[in-house]
Amino acid sequence: MAQAAMGGDAQETTLFLRKATGLVRAWSVFDAFVYATFSINLITLGLYIFSQMYYLEGAMIPTLIVSAVFIIFEVVVYASLIAVMPRAGGDYVWQSRILGGGVGFVLAVTGWWFILWLWVPLYSDMLRHLFFVPLLGIVGARDAALWFGQTSLGLFITAVITCLFVAFYIAIGMKWYARIQKFCFWIGMAGLLVVFAFLLFGSQAAFQAGLEREATAMFGAPADVYSATLAAGEEAGAVAPLMNSGVAAIFLAMPFIVFFNLWPNWGATLYGEVRGATDFKRNFWGMAWALIITTILAAVFFLLIAKTIGWDFYMKANGAWWNYAWGYTDQVPPLPIWPYPTLLAVFMTSSRFIQFVVVLAMSLWWFGWSGTVFLSSTRVIFAAAFDRLLPEKVAEVDPRTRTPIYALMLMVIPSLVVSALFAWNIFNFQTLTLDSTLVIAVTYLGSTVAAILLPYIKKELYEASPIAHYKVAGIPLITVAGVIFGAFLVFLLYQWFIDPLALYGIGLANTSSVIFMAVMYLTALVIYVGFRNYRKREGINIDKIYQEIPVE
Repeated sequence: MAQAAMGGDAQETTLFLRKATGLVRAWSVFDAFVYATFSINLITLGLYIFSQMYYLEGAMIPTLIVSAVFIIFEVVVYASLIAVMPRAGGDYVWQSRILGGGVGFVLAVTGWWFILWLWVPLYSDMLRHLFFVPLLGIVGARDAALWFGQTSLGLFITAVITCLFVAFYIAIGMKWYARIQKFCFWIGMAGLLVVFAFLLFGSQAAFQAGLEREATAMFGAPADVYSATLAAGEEAGAVAPLMNSGVAAIFLAMPFIVFFNLWPNWGATLYGEVRGATDFKRNFWGMAWALIITTILAAVFFLLIAKTIGWDFYMKANGAWWNYAWGYTDQVPPLPIWPYPTLLAVFMTSSRFIQFVVVLAMSLWWFGWSGTVFLSSTRVIFAAAFDRLLPEKVAEVDPRTRTPIYALMLMVIPSLVVSALFAWNIFNFQTLTLDSTLVIAVTYLGSTVAAILLPYIKKELYEASPIAHYKVAGIPLITVAGVIFGAFLVFLLYQWFIDPLALYGIGLANTSSVIFMAVMYLTALVIYVGFRNYRKREGINIDKIYQEIPVE
């Protein structure tokens, strides 16, 4: 097990809740790679956010590639921080030890705990569109499919199913999670290759014929669903190009696309449970390959969609759907379901069996990924409790599965409340989708600043670390990468907050967004100040805790 960076056992026992966290290194670096690949999930996050970008003028493939280049610097930053301090809690531990406890607690708790409640209805929205709607349609349950896909109650019930499934998934422990996610990864990848084959060997004529046959039979679409969808998408303002646009338009599309690909470091909070986590190169390539492979697969998917489905049709179908889903029109679109490319591809066969098997295999992209909504967050909550900034009960670990069960419950229960607010659009919650990315980007900026300063504020720790010899023109690589990635985050945050062209809908003009974020940050600050004063009355100095690094 890793040793503490400073201080003796007696001091650790006095300061921390107990001598060691009780977590174990149950994952290999390959497990972390699979987790990173699922975290920037092409089929769930990717297709979901691409479909919402229909009104932007930035070309999708250049936007995809340019954003990935900037995110490589994020990978350098996080691989470096992990190598120096591979601890459960990731951002929280690094920020609190480098920038100070208050900053670390508020940013990490808001970015890894509170905002993940909002991700639950988003995960659930993807589940119903990727799993329930297409499979129910294929087996002939049209009314049930449309109920899941079009109603608020359908979304909320899906959120309940999501919470129950994910809670069980995480509660069984990291070893079982790793086994399940690898199974889902390989089957899901096989399913994706089959979808690629449909698109590669199909034609636009075959797709149009299949769409008009299958969408009508499964979902009651009109016989002219193809041309009617083009007209509805045109009315919705769908313009998103595939390849050609100006540079400015590409940069204005990136604050949307990072909803999908900003997360190769999503497992950073788990590296206290990954074997070999002090190896910078292994950390880097585990995350970098996830980003590179996913970027290539996304570009190939785009080109195949353009070849067979038609890029113009695909983006207009997206525009028609979201124009209705967001309430800009009360007219159900001609294609009355979310335009899921997998389902569109298998419309080219009339075999219900093949359709069902391919869609089911592709749904494993969701099931393998779904645990990410709570798993990383539980480790941040656990780490804060281990530092005595939350009740002791939260840091308890199940002796059999090594899972912090009470930390998991702090994710599940509030998520159901937020899911209800989102499903019925109370307080305009459905406009807050990109807040889910903005708040975490603020947390990432905190860790990036910590990374920039690490070689200077924690000089001895840095010089004793495996990254000390990585330099650019004599400047620590972690600092150089941090400056570049930090600048990218500042650009994103400016676009989201100020939103000068009114593209993202979560800036200062959205009162619900401002209030929602203010309440979260204020709540985190109140918890920090309250527990700090409570521990002080108990005779525990929180500042001394933050001078130490916990033993795993």
